[in-house]
Amino acid sequence: MSHPNSDDLQVKPSNFLRAIIERDLEAGTNAGRHFAGTPGDAAHQAAGPIDPAKIRTRFPPEPNGYLHVGHAKSICLNFGLARDYGGVCHLRFDDTNPEKEEQEYVDAIKEMVAWLGWSWDANDTSHLFYASNYFDFMYRAAEYLISAGLAYVDEQTPEEMRANRGDFTTPGTDSPFRARTPEENLLRFREMRDGQHADGSMVLRAKIDMASPNINLRDPALYRIRRATHHNTGDRWCIYPMYTYAHPIEDALEQITHSICTLEFEDQRPFYDWLLESLADGGLLARPLPKQYEFGRLNLSYVVTSKRKLRQLVDEGHVNGWDDPRMPTLVGMRRRGYTPESIVAMVDSSGTTKANAWLDYSVLDGYLRADLEGKAARASAVLEPLKLKLTNWAELFGSDGHREPCSAPAHPHLPELGTRQFSLGPEVWIEREDFMEVPVKGYHRLYPGNKARLKYGYVIECTGCQKDAEGQITAVLATVVPDTKSGTPGADAVKVKGVITWVGAHEAVAAEVRLYDRLFTEAQPDAGGRDFLEVLNPASLKVVSAYLEPSLAEVAADTRLQFERHGYFVADRVDHRPGKPVFNKITGLRDSFGK
Repeated sequence: MSHPNSDDLQVKPSNFLRAIIERDLEAGTNAGRHFAGTPGDAAHQAAGPIDPAKIRTRFPPEPNGYLHVGHAKSICLNFGLARDYGGVCHLRFDDTNPEKEEQEYVDAIKEMVAWLGWSWDANDTSHLFYASNYFDFMYRAAEYLISAGLAYVDEQTPEEMRANRGDFTTPGTDSPFRARTPEENLLRFREMRDGQHADGSMVLRAKIDMASPNINLRDPALYRIRRATHHNTGDRWCIYPMYTYAHPIEDALEQITHSICTLEFEDQRPFYDWLLESLADGGLLARPLPKQYEFGRLNLSYVVTSKRKLRQLVDEGHVNGWDDPRMPTLVGMRRRGYTPESIVAMVDSSGTTKANAWLDYSVLDGYLRADLEGKAARASAVLEPLKLKLTNWAELFGSDGHREPCSAPAHPHLPELGTRQFSLGPEVWIEREDFMEVPVKGYHRLYPGNKARLKYGYVIECTGCQKDAEGQITAVLATVVPDTKSGTPGADAVKVKGVITWVGAHEAVAAEVRLYDRLFTEAQPDAGGRDFLEVLNPASLKVVSAYLEPSLAEVAADTRLQFERHGYFVADRVDHRPGKPVFNKITGLRDSFGK
């Protein structure tokens, strides 16, 4: 997948982040930065050359789950800004919490960022980093803060700390351990490191201001004791840094210039700045320091993106795994058949503001249709089959064994894709809805006495139907109108209003087709604290036994097609195989949800 290069910058809509970056570039705010090629402290970076990247951004997921469509906004924003302004975007795993992180998620995140079309390689260097590789520096920085009188070990219980923190109307109360000397705190912190105290028995806290109106500055926790095996560092550590402490340090070690995050981190920005300034004053971090900027999330209707709720859907069996095509995870959307181009186009169209945005799911489907319309080959498929018997076939063609060759363009506007070859015989499959024994007003397909065209074939005239003992229709009966084959001089001799898609029974490819719809019936499933499971859509998946045209017998997994009349489908990347085709419906030819 290709993305526009920086030459397209002038056509990009401006936003507040672009304005900030352009202002910084004009002022030379980060022009003097050195970068040694790898993350490191002030001395490490000072030994390197001037940074060839004009800006540095990062996408910093925690590897504790699968990326979802909301993450696509941050991915495209950070990588896109770096691309457009001569910079580099890092992929950094924020793996400071050993209890929930797994290599499975690391691998899946890398795969999805690349699937969206982005690369963390630049200037002949990989910019793939792990926060856990900075644990040694984070520990050294914590000892510096203690020695400088800017951090202390607190032995209050979690309940006491919570009570003494105060609230929005009440200032906090100093911990009885806050007045310890740096020497006492350093001794206790090293005991924490060496495993001499129980999990949860003490924490390292910053010493800032317990009366601050910003509760995040009321001596936030920096380190906790937690005996847990880490996916990267194993059992080397029994203390782990808190996210709010680790994240600013990660940015600074990587020489990030613009740390772009979502709005919920806005209240953390004062601590972000306090910590980096304190460590830079101590000579540990290089200036200029990173600056944090917040943007509004992108929310999509009819989905939930909470990792806890997505995990609940998987664990309780409401969906068939993280890559279920109904899931808003990127692996699920890929399996459903969404193209990376359509997701990037949707993200770009949503803009970048300081307010959270909601987009209707139909917007994504619109971009998907726009992407596939010009490149997805066409094919014939019958999803709810009903047999059609052409009763004058032998009379017209001399025998029931005759097969009449037919063809159609693989794409009406891409002749280079060639033609599809198939044939018509005395029995074909049609859609069950294409016959009505007693037609309603305006119905132009098959009913006794009416004529319709078999697409790419002949005009036929319906003569009736066959039924079983219960009165259910088992077959439609019709006769071929001679000399009316599509593409022949007599094709227009008989005018009809109805055109029927079909597949020859003699060469039809049996397939499982999964008809997916939205997972929830409400646009905001968890709004107002509602139990999102109460609005699960019972019709979100319907599996049918379909018949496909013969050209699809050997189609490869992940192939996207337009089934004429029905919409866009993809050969399932997990279950589809030659001889046992499985197709997923991506979206219809138009938005029909709830209609």
